Amino acid sequence: MSSRSKRRLAAEINVVPYIDVMLVLLIIFMVTAPLLTTGVKVNLPKAPAKVMQKKDDHPIVLAIKPNGDMSLNVGESPDKTVSPDQILSTVSKILRSRPDAQVMVRGDGAASYSDVVRGMVILQRAGASQVGLLTDNKDNKKAAGGQ
Repeated sequence: MSSRSKRRLAAEINVVPYIDVMLVLLIIFMVTAPLLTTGVKVNLPKAPAKVMQKKDDHPIVLAIKPNGDMSLNVGESPDKTVSPDQILSTVSKILRSRPDAQVMVRGDGAASYSDVVRGMVILQRAGASQVGLLTDNKDNKKAAGGQ
């Protein structure tokens, strides 16, 4: 009788519920993964940008050359290449005295996107709340700005 009462306990884990949960999660991830892709292919509009109303006769324009060099239209020589620190200090001084001054970026068509974004970040750090991008009209008449 003592041999019958010493029954061994089965130490097994029932994995069926875990498999069910894993399959449900797999289906959820398979459905949502294509929606989370960041490399969405877009066709940019071919039409010219809407012309901005001029608030200011002397906007601050940061020009970005194809090699990544930057220059400001303010100062003694507007064609001179300036460092990011010089841009930051100059633009912040101007914006302190004229807080409503328009701030624009004129990026060369051959300039890299990262250089243009880097210039915009410098202008934001200097205190510009809005930064416009200058473009050429389709007819190449006059520069137009869009935000």
